[in-house]
Amino acid sequence: MRRLWLVPCNGPAEGFTLQQSGLSCGTPAPIPRPAAYHGRMWIQRSWQALRGQPLVVLLIWAVLFAEFFVALWERQWPLAGVAAITFLLTLMPMLLVRRMGIRLPTAFLVGITFFIFAAIFLGEASDFYNRYWWWDMVLHGGSAMGFGLLGFLFVLMLFGGDRYAAPAWAMALIAFSFAVTIGALWEIFEFGMDQVFGLNMQKSGLLDTMYDLIVDVIGASIGAFSGYLYLTGRALGGLTGVLHDFVERNRKHFRNGGG
Repeated sequence: MRRLWLVPCNGPAEGFTLQQSGLSCGTPAPIPRPAAYHGRMWIQRSWQALRGQPLVVLLIWAVLFAEFFVALWERQWPLAGVAAITFLLTLMPMLLVRRMGIRLPTAFLVGITFFIFAAIFLGEASDFYNRYWWWDMVLHGGSAMGFGLLGFLFVLMLFGGDRYAAPAWAMALIAFSFAVTIGALWEIFEFGMDQVFGLNMQKSGLLDTMYDLIVDVIGASIGAFSGYLYLTGRALGGLTGVLHDFVERNRKHFRNGGG
């Protein structure tokens, strides 16, 4: 509980006047906190939020931190850069949903974090792309399904959860387009990583990129179709169950129905 102080009636106190404080004399008011106090509280809240993440996410972070410092010790600058970028990218979804006031289901959070870790760090630092021919295909297909679901939820959220604001096929089409766009942007990211850090994320160049985009289209179709089934009331569990879980956790964003 914060301590209170009585606003004095005999002139300025704590560096401001009664007019500046907006209080009358004798009124109980919270003791002003210094900027350093607010900084410590922000760090404490951020630390508690990080510690509250799922165990899988914490393990991934531990691996990235260990690899980062080992790479610095051994002067493997590209590896250290990849580990640092991977860690920062895993933070972005958490910061984004926190800013938007969204409660992300554990399955979503773990899936996004693992995809970033598997695609960038395991794929490149551990050479999984070359060791396992199916690694890139599985990642692209899984991520496309996930982004198809996210695209559908985004569209549904824009309509306040109203299932009938637009035809189900139209909302599914928007979700599909969103997922394919993310896939295309990811290919641009791979190209940038290859050019900047000397990696080989694109492998055979154009051929690899086209295969990835084809798999993205297939995965996006599955995710968008799951949204279509959800809208038409044909929930079959699985991906439609994930959609239902998200809507139930974020009812304030789906005021016009959605469930």
